[in-house]
Amino acid sequence: MPGPLVRRMMLIALLCVALAGGLAAWVISHASGEEMTERLVRQQTDEVELVARLLASKVEQSQKVLGTVAEGITPQMLQSPSLLEWVLKQGLPAVRFFDAMEIARADGRLILNLQSGKMEPAASVDMDERDILLRTMVQGKPLVSGVLGTAAASARVMFTLPLVADDGKVVGVVGGVLRLQSQGLLPHSLGLPARDDSRLIVFTSDGVILSHPQLERVMGNVRSEPGLDKAYAQWRSELKPISTGRGDTVVVQDRLISMAGVPMPQWWVARVTESHALLAPLHGTHRSIWWTAAACVTAVGLLAMLAMAWVAAPLTRLHRRAQSILLTQGLPDSQPPTSAESDLLSGALDHLEAQQLHHGHQAEFSRLQLQGILEQAPVGIVITRNDQLELLSQQASLMLGFSRAELEGQLVKRLFADEAQFETLERQMREGAITRGGYEGEFALRRKDGSLLWARVLGRMAFDRTSAMAAVWVLEDMATTHEERHSPQWSRSHDALTNLPNRTAFLERLKAQLVRNAELARAEQLSAGSGVALLFIDVDHFTLVNDRLGHEAGDMLLKQFSSLLEELVRHVGWAARLGGDEFAVVLPDCTAARAEMIAEHIRASVEEWEFVYEGEASITTVSIGIVVAPADLEEVTPWLRAADMACYYAKRAGRNRVVVREVADKASA
Repeated sequence: MPGPLVRRMMLIALLCVALAGGLAAWVISHASGEEMTERLVRQQTDEVELVARLLASKVEQSQKVLGTVAEGITPQMLQSPSLLEWVLKQGLPAVRFFDAMEIARADGRLILNLQSGKMEPAASVDMDERDILLRTMVQGKPLVSGVLGTAAASARVMFTLPLVADDGKVVGVVGGVLRLQSQGLLPHSLGLPARDDSRLIVFTSDGVILSHPQLERVMGNVRSEPGLDKAYAQWRSELKPISTGRGDTVVVQDRLISMAGVPMPQWWVARVTESHALLAPLHGTHRSIWWTAAACVTAVGLLAMLAMAWVAAPLTRLHRRAQSILLTQGLPDSQPPTSAESDLLSGALDHLEAQQLHHGHQAEFSRLQLQGILEQAPVGIVITRNDQLELLSQQASLMLGFSRAELEGQLVKRLFADEAQFETLERQMREGAITRGGYEGEFALRRKDGSLLWARVLGRMAFDRTSAMAAVWVLEDMATTHEERHSPQWSRSHDALTNLPNRTAFLERLKAQLVRNAELARAEQLSAGSGVALLFIDVDHFTLVNDRLGHEAGDMLLKQFSSLLEELVRHVGWAARLGGDEFAVVLPDCTAARAEMIAEHIRASVEEWEFVYEGEASITTVSIGIVVAPADLEEVTPWLRAADMACYYAKRAGRNRVVVREVADKASA
């Protein structure tokens, strides 16, 4: 008797042959000319209904785009045509949707005439378009014009919308014009593919042809279309209403004519097909049925073979995988590559089990090594996984007053003074992981004796293979700094929003840095080409953040940006806030090349950083000007002015870039 696997394959083959016979019988029994005709008629009706709905959606989309333009126009703009033109060109991309845009005030004066994005005189506006604008203003409701123009090249459709003030009074009207053959309305490709036996035609309720496979027929009349002329005359006599999505098919003079309407512009979509072409597939149907049945039997036979291969594929893959494992990891003598599947699989599993045990020993050894490093680390280090404390350094335990055994395995929130502090850290962790892979903040931690430990938390996050979130913290005792921040001297010398040195403290510290730089130069302790590098940093388009999201979002952006900036330059210099969105970074004993490299790192890091406010994310960039002070420079003003001008040239060159300049003397400044 065949084995279970072969028996399953034979059963599949038998079922496939039965399926092929049943499919052939079904095809023969249902192949009739009447059914095929009905199906083709239904297909043609569905086609014209689909095209009608497409045109209706295009018209509706055009109205919505015009509505978007109208929402951006205020009554005050109507009093300033130049301001209105600038706003439409710069702030409303929807204007480019239309080939022409016209706006008139309530007094009938046309104040804007944009033709293909260019301002044209009001007198050049067509009288038909003026009449439509006037009708819209009088009626106070949106309108869609009929076809304007007499030639295909100049034919167009106009959409209008009244501009209504808060009190409901009509203060103006806006109109958008689309060429008839534009992509937004009736492109040439709508009538494709063109066939001798079938034509797709779009025409108005007055019989004017708007789209035709033969372009020379556009703007002609349907009364000259064979077959369609009688259907059109019948529709006119019955006063048939136009409704979207409902098509109808009639037979006129051996032609099959399907029609569907587009209500808003009062258009018709028609497909005219020769009946003999439609029924041509019926010729030789029975002969093709037998060929189809044979093809089906062949296809089913191939399907059976593929099914057999599919059933055996898992066993084949396991066999090859076992061979690969044993060959690459060292083949045992008792199991050569020609062994049976069961022997190879057993050997491979034994080998994998031994590897797993070996890796477990290695992981435990690595853990002991890490623990030894943590015991000797001079800073507080905490490793967490999924909001649980996993490992702590000896220094972190001393800072918190707990033993490692008391904290390892506990929830992270146990270390925090209150729930709000922990939620803030958790939010910064996730936001920092998304934007720059880390986070930073100052938090009040609770020691074992109940006292508070103000610490700066620097963290980096990662995800392991099981998608568990892991984090490494570096704790820095900020108790002294925290006390200093509550002293009057701190508030006078530091910015209240960002905690960075303010402009006064910046200038004092900068003068002291210049004096020290001059002393080092006289003592020949400065490297060749080194000096004090000043980076003048300006946040690009900061006013747009205030205007779009509000001043609270702007303050939050400045706080997060200053924190990022301080983190980036902590080990190479110091930062200060000069005011508004202007910051400075001072790099002692630094060359121009190294300053430019550091500035480029700052620029790239800020560009990668993503500012998120109330779920809305935005990209921030900075312009940076660099000036390295020569050894004999004693005045701060020309140095600061040169850095400011370097930043100005960076913004003028397109923003989001770094510009290096030399300091100017007092005369040239």
